[in-house]
Amino acid sequence: MAVWSKERAWEWYDSHPWLRGCNFMSSDCANRIDQWQEYGFEERLRTADAELELAAKTGFNTIRIIIEYIVWEKQHDGFMDRLERYIATAAKHGISCMIVFGNDCMQPKAWTKPVVFGEQHYDWGYHGGRKQSQHGKLPEMGYHLLDEPELALRHYEWVREIITKYKDDERVIMWDMYNEPGASRREMVTEKHLRKFFEIAREVDPIQPLTACVWRCTADRNKPIPEIERIAAELSDIISYHNYGTYETNICIIKRLKEYGRPIINTEWMGRCLNNTVFELFPLFYLEKIGCWNWGFVAGKYQTYEPWNSTWEKYADDPTMDVDFTKWFHDLYRPNFRPYDPKEIELIRRFCDRADADFMRGRG
Repeated sequence: MAVWSKERAWEWYDSHPWLRGCNFMSSDCANRIDQWQEYGFEERLRTADAELELAAKTGFNTIRIIIEYIVWEKQHDGFMDRLERYIATAAKHGISCMIVFGNDCMQPKAWTKPVVFGEQHYDWGYHGGRKQSQHGKLPEMGYHLLDEPELALRHYEWVREIITKYKDDERVIMWDMYNEPGASRREMVTEKHLRKFFEIAREVDPIQPLTACVWRCTADRNKPIPEIERIAAELSDIISYHNYGTYETNICIIKRLKEYGRPIINTEWMGRCLNNTVFELFPLFYLEKIGCWNWGFVAGKYQTYEPWNSTWEKYADDPTMDVDFTKWFHDLYRPNFRPYDPKEIELIRRFCDRADADFMRGRG
């Protein structure tokens, strides 16, 4: 199967209400091993159930979840059962799941430690719960298990099995084939895997569209989109992008991406420290009917309310940088389920209600 026609992509997109939600991990998870492993899963799922109920009350109708290959590899049958229970729990609250496979946000091999299941270590006070992370200066290219030929073949089986299982399941809203391809200095090393993931998905031919994000598109039209991201966009049915920049920057990026003639979604946004705010961006996404998934929901062990390490590093190099360290970076709710800022939640609910009313009028 080929990339969907523009007409098919728009027909699919317009048949759904405005998609809005968050990148989701329950607040008691230290990392994605913690999210998907057998150890502690029953407790994690109970937390996710309560937080997804809150997400639905907020007005969200979708979440983006990044699944973990190594848990599938080492705990295969259990992982498949846990993934199904996670999807079912979200669906119980009227929430669909966007499932993410590949991910180039990786640490250098020298920093990479063998995966240990069970209780997960985390460092307090650091974005993602790690002192050393890909969100900072890297001495070398990030390492991925895909770099090992035999493991790359197993990754391909992982993609095929999961898409095949959910190919006709409307609880899965979209397949995000690769998160930030080329990140961590990987660039074109990722190309063959990115293409293979899409090739497998096209062979399975799911009812859901495929995407992979553009994440370094800028407002400067003289600066081309990096090649690996251009390839990702050309392989995609729906154009997706990430941006943690200002309102003006997002307007310029959206205008550039409209040239593809396809629906646009933003699968990562909201960085208050960098002037990427709910008050400006959420109404913009509503107005343009751009599906949006902010990063984070309830603050917890993963600590994405902390700035990226790279933000601290850049500010140390340039104290004139426009960054407000008095604000949370990501996340909408405090651990007690009170909003970080009630006015943010009030605005989100208003625009979600408007979007649903728009959709019902359009179907009337």
